[in-house]
Amino acid sequence: MSRAEILWERLVRAALRRERTGTDRYGLPSSGIVANVPSSLANNRDIDAILRAADEIQDDDPNVSRILCEHAYSLAQNLDPNSEGRGVLQFKTGLMSVIKQKLAKREGGSIDRSQDLARLQEFYKLYREKHNVDKLREEEMKLRESSAFSGNLGELERKTVKRKRVFATLKVLGAVLEQLCKEVSPEDAERLIPEELKHVMESDAAMTEDLVAYNIIPLDAPTITNVIPSFPEVRAAISDLKYFRDLPKLPENFPIPATRKADILDFLHYVFGFQKDSVSNQREHLVHLLADEQSQLRIPEEPEPELRSDEESKERHNTETEFSLEAVSKEKKLLFLSLYFLIWGEASNIRFLPECLCYIFHHMGRELEEILRQQIAQPANSCVSENGVSFLDQVVCPLYEVVAVEAANNDNGRAPHSAWRNYDDFNEYFWSLRCFELSWPWRTSSSFFLKPTPRSKNILKSGKSERQGKTSFVEHRTCLHLYHSFHRLWIFLFLMFQGLTIIAFNNGRIDSKTIREVLSLGPTFVVMKFIQSALDIVMMYGAYSTARRLAVSRIFLRFLWFSIASVVICFLYVKALDEENKANGDSVVYRIYVIVLGIYAGVQFFLSLLMRLPACHSLTNQCDSWPLVRFIKWMNQEHYYVGRGLYERTSDYIKCIVKCKSQRNVIRGMRIGLARFQGEDKNGWAKDRVKVFPCSSKRGSASDFEIVLDGLERMEGLDGFLLVHCSVFVMLLLRNDTSKSSSFVVPCKVPYRYVLFWLVVLGCKFSFAYFLQIKPLVKPTRIIVELNTLEYSWHDFVSKRFREDISISSFSLWEWIQYVDGCTVKTKSEVILEWEISCMGIEASDARLPVYNRNALTVASLWAPVVCIYLLDIYLFYTVISAAWGFLLGARDRLGEIRSLDAVHKLFERFPEAFMDKLHVPLPSRCVFGLPIGYQVREMELLLMPKNSGSLPMVQWPLFLLASKIFLAKDIAVESRDSQEELWDRISRDDYMKYAVEECYHTINLILTAIVDDEGKMWVERIYEDIRGSLAKRNIYVDFQLNNLPLVIQKVTALMGILKEVETPELVNGAVKAVQDLYDVVRIDILSINMSKHYDEWNMLSKARTDGRLFSKLKWPTDAELRTQVRRLYSLLTIKESAVNIPQNLEARRRLEFFTNSLFMEMPVTKPVREMLSFSVFTPYYSETVLYSMSELLKRNEDGISVLFYLQKIYPVPHPFLLFIADEWKNFLARIGRDENTLDSELNDNPNDILELRFWASYRGQTLARTVRGMMYYRKALMLQTYLERMTAGDMEAALSMNEATDTQGFEFSPEARAQADLKFTYVVTCQIYGKQKEEQKPQAADIAMLMQRHEALRVAFIDEVETLKDGKVHTEFYSKLVKADINGKDKDIYSIKLPGNPKLGEGKPENLNHAIVFTRGNAMQTIDMNQDNYFEEALKMRNLLEEFNSDHGIRPPTILGVREHVFTGSVSSLASFMSNQETSFVTLGQRVLANPLKVRMHYGHPDVFDRVFHITRGGISKASRVINISEDIFAGFNSTLRQGNITHHEYIQVGKGRDVGLNQIALFEGKVAGGNGEQVLSRDVYRLGQLFDFFRMLSFYFTTVGFYCCTMLTVLTVYIFLYGKTYLALSGVDEQIEDRAKITQNTALTVALNAQFLFQIGIFTAVPMILGFILEQGFLRAIVGFVTMQFQLATVFFTFSLGTRTHYFGRTILHGGVKYHVTGRGFVVRHIKFSENYRLYSRSHFVKGLEVVLLLVVYVAYGYKEGGALAYILITVSSWFMAISWLFAPYLFNPSGFEWQKTVEDFRDWTNWLLYRGGIGVKGEESWEAWWDEEMAHIRTVSGRLMETILSLRFFIFQYGVVYKLNVQDTDTSLTVYGFSWIVLAVLLVLFKVFTFSQKISVNFQLLLRFVQGLSFLLALAGLVVAVVITPLSVPDIFASILAFVPTGWGILSIAVAWKPLMKKLGVWKSIRSVARLYDAGMGMLVFVPIALFSWFPFISTFQTRLMFNQAFSRGLEISLILAGNNPNSGL
Repeated sequence: MSRAEILWERLVRAALRRERTGTDRYGLPSSGIVANVPSSLANNRDIDAILRAADEIQDDDPNVSRILCEHAYSLAQNLDPNSEGRGVLQFKTGLMSVIKQKLAKREGGSIDRSQDLARLQEFYKLYREKHNVDKLREEEMKLRESSAFSGNLGELERKTVKRKRVFATLKVLGAVLEQLCKEVSPEDAERLIPEELKHVMESDAAMTEDLVAYNIIPLDAPTITNVIPSFPEVRAAISDLKYFRDLPKLPENFPIPATRKADILDFLHYVFGFQKDSVSNQREHLVHLLADEQSQLRIPEEPEPELRSDEESKERHNTETEFSLEAVSKEKKLLFLSLYFLIWGEASNIRFLPECLCYIFHHMGRELEEILRQQIAQPANSCVSENGVSFLDQVVCPLYEVVAVEAANNDNGRAPHSAWRNYDDFNEYFWSLRCFELSWPWRTSSSFFLKPTPRSKNILKSGKSERQGKTSFVEHRTCLHLYHSFHRLWIFLFLMFQGLTIIAFNNGRIDSKTIREVLSLGPTFVVMKFIQSALDIVMMYGAYSTARRLAVSRIFLRFLWFSIASVVICFLYVKALDEENKANGDSVVYRIYVIVLGIYAGVQFFLSLLMRLPACHSLTNQCDSWPLVRFIKWMNQEHYYVGRGLYERTSDYIKCIVKCKSQRNVIRGMRIGLARFQGEDKNGWAKDRVKVFPCSSKRGSASDFEIVLDGLERMEGLDGFLLVHCSVFVMLLLRNDTSKSSSFVVPCKVPYRYVLFWLVVLGCKFSFAYFLQIKPLVKPTRIIVELNTLEYSWHDFVSKRFREDISISSFSLWEWIQYVDGCTVKTKSEVILEWEISCMGIEASDARLPVYNRNALTVASLWAPVVCIYLLDIYLFYTVISAAWGFLLGARDRLGEIRSLDAVHKLFERFPEAFMDKLHVPLPSRCVFGLPIGYQVREMELLLMPKNSGSLPMVQWPLFLLASKIFLAKDIAVESRDSQEELWDRISRDDYMKYAVEECYHTINLILTAIVDDEGKMWVERIYEDIRGSLAKRNIYVDFQLNNLPLVIQKVTALMGILKEVETPELVNGAVKAVQDLYDVVRIDILSINMSKHYDEWNMLSKARTDGRLFSKLKWPTDAELRTQVRRLYSLLTIKESAVNIPQNLEARRRLEFFTNSLFMEMPVTKPVREMLSFSVFTPYYSETVLYSMSELLKRNEDGISVLFYLQKIYPVPHPFLLFIADEWKNFLARIGRDENTLDSELNDNPNDILELRFWASYRGQTLARTVRGMMYYRKALMLQTYLERMTAGDMEAALSMNEATDTQGFEFSPEARAQADLKFTYVVTCQIYGKQKEEQKPQAADIAMLMQRHEALRVAFIDEVETLKDGKVHTEFYSKLVKADINGKDKDIYSIKLPGNPKLGEGKPENLNHAIVFTRGNAMQTIDMNQDNYFEEALKMRNLLEEFNSDHGIRPPTILGVREHVFTGSVSSLASFMSNQETSFVTLGQRVLANPLKVRMHYGHPDVFDRVFHITRGGISKASRVINISEDIFAGFNSTLRQGNITHHEYIQVGKGRDVGLNQIALFEGKVAGGNGEQVLSRDVYRLGQLFDFFRMLSFYFTTVGFYCCTMLTVLTVYIFLYGKTYLALSGVDEQIEDRAKITQNTALTVALNAQFLFQIGIFTAVPMILGFILEQGFLRAIVGFVTMQFQLATVFFTFSLGTRTHYFGRTILHGGVKYHVTGRGFVVRHIKFSENYRLYSRSHFVKGLEVVLLLVVYVAYGYKEGGALAYILITVSSWFMAISWLFAPYLFNPSGFEWQKTVEDFRDWTNWLLYRGGIGVKGEESWEAWWDEEMAHIRTVSGRLMETILSLRFFIFQYGVVYKLNVQDTDTSLTVYGFSWIVLAVLLVLFKVFTFSQKISVNFQLLLRFVQGLSFLLALAGLVVAVVITPLSVPDIFASILAFVPTGWGILSIAVAWKPLMKKLGVWKSIRSVARLYDAGMGMLVFVPIALFSWFPFISTFQTRLMFNQAFSRGLEISLILAGNNPNSGL
């Protein structure tokens, strides 16, 4: 055969092999027929198992393989005979072709199918014999149970996998054999299989117990290999779920697995029809939770353990006979607990409705009670249907269907929130008694189940659809929500501003006049309260039909009250002022006003104290029985069923101890609530006796019981009962049924300090406002107000007008002179003459009465920017003071104490003690710090922690502490001439030098004694005895010649260098010679002692040396510990360089420093692993990168850069000579056994190397593989800690030998360690579309499967879509599935729970989390995003963190534990570092202050740890309503706080996190967050928190959530207001007159306002906490250097640009909505972004606004007052110019290769193509300008939005109105004619534009005429312009000024037209509008592009930009020039 034929045959064989094994060359699952069973057939799991077995035995017996394939085909045919399911036909066709191939390969003859049974039976026997089945399990168990199993881990794993694979195949063969027998002869099926074979098959089937799918605890099958069921606490939990005697007996035919007995969940399964897999899931869930709670108490010892209860002890202490815990048995509690979890586990989307679940639970509980009373097991009526018993169909589906229809009616998020019901509306329906209209079973005719009709697509079409209204709250889209939610803040600010202004205008005097004016605050207050009450009415529109009548009554009563109050108080104040102006007026009304105002203010103040102060609040709660108190509280604050008790402690130091004796008070409160409810019920719901289930709290605080008492005593009937009955009962009962204590003591330690914090902030703010903002404006304002002679250069409408109703003659001469005095430039005689003429009846032309308004617009332009700064500067003071506070808190917590390796060295001695104290590990492992990355082999040796096994009489320290110390000590000894004491004192000054000397001394003795013979030992003993004697006599210098010490070190080093190698004859001879040389050196060169005292010994040694006998019989060191000491001594004697820079890897240093620092921080004392809280880690995933493929790694961009090449260069390490080397790549090559010069292409030779390379690269990106590896460190840490704690009784040191106790090798394979870790830790990745990815054979699916293979504890949840046939139609069913990896590398289904429908009704991420949350386990749950990482050393501290749930953090126990994050993407580029620093500042210092003292920390994303039981009973860990909850994470914090939660923050543990690294990624992310905050403004959660928090906590909440974005928007608005004010003054022509008299330009207030705005704009106030955080954790110098570096990298430009991003998206979302979840991408940004892409992204958000600012600045410089010259102009406009330039050019400054000429040319070509391409149907915005333009207008959908856009667009018309009056052609004419004529000119220009842009399609037959008309028009226009310039006063500057006027006018017209797009289309002018818009975009693009093109001419600009972007990488050794040019061979062209 030719070589080509041979290669081809090899290729075919490899392909066939991959087809059989189901894997590709990299070990991934293949895409063959086996791996692709259609989803519609997935319910029959046998098909997949059969095909897998057929592939397994293909090589053994093709005939049997064919039989299995045929049987699989018959199963598929039975399931779907018509092949109607998706993919079924293709599957059957493929399977049939495989069968045919197998038949074709058979050698000759036909197949006798009658022999199939015989073949199967024979093969079964042969297969057993081949694999020696009888010994497989025995061999594995022997190896597993042997004490040395950890030494042969590979063999153990191989045997386990082999056994599982063999038994899985035998199971399939047996099952197929039995089924074929039934097919052949159903009657004789039992006879066809021999009895002997049948017994063998049954025996084999019993051995497959661990092949049965289970998650953590194998409950449905016995197991030997999994030791979890043998744990006492697990056995106790299983025992307590067993069937108890009060339960009715189940029917005989109810299926119960033979491996277990029936339990209470089987009973509930039968009664309510829960799904089998759901019941199995919740069974394990309950067992897991109960076992975990039991383990935290104590482990039972009896043979049949049961859960411990304190009922017996309580019975002895409880002497009262009231209703108590004994009223409900433990079994019944567990029964109802199981019922709740089964309801919750199958509720699907209804899990977002916690009170709805309470309703369901209550009614099903009543049904259950009735069944128990009747003692007959029967299906519940509520779950029975024609098709059987199904909880899903009868209870969940009706709810789901109405929720789904409402969700579909939101028009994919485009419909107004007020037009459809979201999850909160459905849930809050169950807060009222109206929910009983739903009855039980559901009364689907109720209005609640009313399904709305689909909304009309026509925006202008009017008409209402029949639908159910909103509930309790309506999210109207308006910015008034900011006032509605936080009215107390705005009222406070406006009142303070008014008061300070009044005092300032009274020159700071506090006299009667000032007080009288200050009393005007009263009308202001009541009017603002009236506005707030009016908003209450408006905002509730849309919910009146469903709102509670009391709530509606309250709204209108408040409106009526504040209406009357505002009218009365305003009337009294006006009358009081009127009396003051009268000459003889008395002060009666004034006194009445003061009395009324005083009473009103006193009542308001008193109510505020009662409602807001905790002590007073508790007092009012006790007075709730008084109707008046209840009425006042009800009027002051509506009674919500969330948000109660949102107050903190009043005192800093007083500890309040709250006790609740047993649970009797709780029960009493519940009975009171029930009694109250039974008296008020109108529906007969509570007429029957209701069982009440008591609650207790082991980990809870008294606040849990306050919830019960407060809720039941104050809530109206059912509402409180529902909340307690389920939300409190389930959480507390689960945790605390076994509590040992009957009282609860809650020490108060968290201070009420945020009041003090805000008093400081407000004091600074108002001092600043009064002295630097308000007071300096008083004098200029007075001057401007008194100026009545201002002359305007335009036609003024506002500042001066004439009254027609009053003539001059109506005045007396004196009155007329007084009126016009100072108001005119006329002389006094002219004024008198004017009056006389008027009196004679002759009216002059200008004799109308002038009325002046005190120059209101001028005053407004002066005050407006100052007022804006007044409203936002409180945030500036908050930022500064919170940064200082956070700095002090961090210093108190000891953050930053260790910030360098030098500090690590100095404190290393204290680390072991701190490690033991904090992490509670009995014995440390060899590698204490566990940093798995970043070390070189040499560094690993230096950092290795010695065993300290006791062979040396001292502690051995890591070598990196002792490196080079021996040589330093040698030099000191050789050079020193001091005494022995002084010598030792000099050495002892360095502790580690002393330790090194002592270690060498003892180690040499140990080694020499071990290797030499008897005579040699005599010599060693003699030498050491002489040394000790000399030291005792202090004669070391006399007895020993220390100047020859280097010779001894040299000889010892040579000896150790030989002994560390493997023994050979040559090395033995060398070692003998080395010892003899050492003897000679010591004898001759070192010793100076008197040998006569031991003459015999020395003589014997001398003779032996002479004879050659001394040291001739050397014992080679073979003991592992001794060899370790040899190597260590050799390293100690050879490492001459200092280890100060060890480890060299920067990331390893950071982690080492943080971990060691955290050991000295305050953290809870941990418990043993067995007693710790169990927890889950939960990661959502959609379709992001799982693992980089080789094609992705090697793919090059346009610059020739591949991701692999980038990664090789981006991770360097500092070199001692200030050079940098890429160490991580070299380390990787060393780990896989490759040379460091290996080329990338050479790695393709080895599939294993390719796989390792993919993982190496993926671990450095933001991939799911990195996240999974990091989170699995938790399991590894728990296994290690369990392994070290495995001896629970007695002294471990006595029980274990030192070597055994410290040897942690193999801990990952210890059965006990693995079992304990699995019981305490669960990791679920919810991959929403994993099922679809598998069907489509996406690489992500294969990579996820590989991750499951690598991590056995990893569980993947996903939504599986299964097509089924119903009535001949294909229906799609949705299943929530949990899978794990099986032994064949394929997914094994654990649970498959049917859903009521598509679970994605709201936002994708929270819905993805919700469907999979039922698969999580434990008391806690950590939410981790897929761009995060974790570290092994941090995982060791997880137990400490979980103990925070048991710690005291205030009056409420923690429900969310905030965790510190480390952003690991900061080194990629300057942008990445900006984002990293900003994020780090927030997640450390910022959140530190939010948690303490402000108490308003929310859940901002990951990696917070949730109290899982608390949250799953309260709606979950996020909210999912479409659009309104797009920032889903923070709503978890809102919900937790409103429901009595407490959120803390902890910084002794950290989790890694990736961030966006490119400007476009960052902009999209910030846009999403800003838009999410815009939606939060509208939400009910923010409204309720703003209303229910006390005033100071409300301030904290506002300024740390939506207030930040509001202040950001105000910062930008300040610039606009200032510039438009300047433009008004310049165009009106009054600026010069005002400046001459008022000097407003140099006014202090204006300067302060502009400076404050500028500092906020450029990010200074963002940098303040950043700098303080860096100073704390990195040191002052590094922090300052880092900050200065950021400024050189143009960080201010970036922050200014981000300011525009946040402002645009926040403002647009509030006005129009339209926020979307933008996929930002998390890859490495090394490519050049095209100009068109940047233009599309930033055109409307930055470019338009930036050009508007430029236009305002140009107008100001052209027409403004210029007395100060250019310098004054620059000083006053520098912030505006900086903002405009940043907005216009930042995308190109931070764009790689943004100023490279070739790319600039390509960008221009691409941009013009995009701009001119007209597009069409299906064309995306990336391809066509027209498509993009339509997308940009999509957010304007509502009439209110169109009106707002129209109003905002009117500002552009001021330019034309002002500029036309400045033209030379109009001279001094200020009439409206000039303005009207300008519109005629504009109309002519538009006509000319239409002529020149006439449609080519229409004009195809009139080309000649069209061109003639166009040419003629051009000539006429040009001629007219020339004639106008020559004949009229029109000048060339006037032409440019006209352009300046008409351009913004055109844009204003265009903006209005775009807002009314439907109307424009009806008018037929849309195409013309689109042409004008294209022209404007072309012009704006050119204005931005031209400067870029000019700079691209200069090559050094591009070089500078590269260094600017990647400067940090340069400082770390990156060769960015190589990266940007790449290793592309064409890069030099």
